[in-house]
Amino acid sequence: MIRVDVRPEMLLWARTRARFDVPKLAKRFPKLEAWERGEVRPTLKQLEAFASATYTPVGYLFLPVPPDESVPIPDFRTAPRAQPRRPSPDLLDTIYVCQQRQEWYRDHARSTGEDPLPFVGSVQLTSAITATAAAIRDALRFDVEARQKMPRWADALRAFIEQADAVGVLVMCSGIVRSNTRRRLDPDEFRGFAIADPLAPLVFINGTDTKSAQMFTLAHELAHIWLNQSALSDAEARRVPDHEVERWCNQVAAELLVPLEVMQREFRDDAELEVEMNRLARRFKVSTLVVLRRMHDVGGLTWEGLWEAYDRELDRLKGIARGGGGNFYLTLPARVSKRFARALVSSTLEGHTLYRDALRMLGFSKLDTFDELGRSLGVVA
Repeated sequence: MIRVDVRPEMLLWARTRARFDVPKLAKRFPKLEAWERGEVRPTLKQLEAFASATYTPVGYLFLPVPPDESVPIPDFRTAPRAQPRRPSPDLLDTIYVCQQRQEWYRDHARSTGEDPLPFVGSVQLTSAITATAAAIRDALRFDVEARQKMPRWADALRAFIEQADAVGVLVMCSGIVRSNTRRRLDPDEFRGFAIADPLAPLVFINGTDTKSAQMFTLAHELAHIWLNQSALSDAEARRVPDHEVERWCNQVAAELLVPLEVMQREFRDDAELEVEMNRLARRFKVSTLVVLRRMHDVGGLTWEGLWEAYDRELDRLKGIARGGGGNFYLTLPARVSKRFARALVSSTLEGHTLYRDALRMLGFSKLDTFDELGRSLGVVA
């Protein structure tokens, strides 16, 4: 049996890169510890299986030293205290597939004669927060009064996504890598990102995060699109980021969702905190977490009081049972953007895009699934 000459350090790197400990992989690779100590070498078949299990390109394992992997867009996440944060394979693969989808849609938009979107790059960091937030609200028709007519803030989040997608932003919300349910995205690593482009601006929301956090993430990433600034973010309503761009986008997001002038009129400082928080969440059709931040902004909560109330509410929201996966053909367009999915299916049926490429970008392999998706989107009769 031929063994492969691979450096033990590379096997250790691949495992830790994928954030697996030895017990996690030992059942599938019983000699893993011996491989990492250099006592035994794997066969080529075993090495290929190990590469697949750790989401590592097999060629990387033959390198003399680990490659220097970095996030391919500006990284504005909160800096760790100790050392630079190494991106996980799940994060990298998610960004890469979104870049592929964006590149395809950009070419599609050019071929169909679409004009550049006027709002991309229409503001600067020196632009007024209130005016920028109002411009985004107007473009998306996401004003407070329209939201007030919706039954719940979760309905407002759904409408928020659909309206952003409708004006030309490819909004993708998923909690897994492609369609692999075993590769769940970690909201502690990132909450979302924006990839700016005048023809195909893209926003990705980490669907594993709470629904409450997703609304603020979308608003934050849209601010990046209006700036024409790509970014990887871990935006949170209560934080004041170190990066100037992130601070500005957080301020725009808060003002977009809950205008300060309206909040000042509506806030009752003599009411019980929990009662008032829930009342205002219903009034503005936003999450209670955003309301807590705006309560602080109008002087209703101290900084310490905000963090205490926010932690308590976040724990409560995390404890709420999540629903099931839902209908695949309804959830897939949300994962890849309804605008993108409809354009890709139409292009494929018209013969402009290969089925192979379409299936790869959508993240599944069966033609029957593709046809059913087309029917659910109204593209296929």
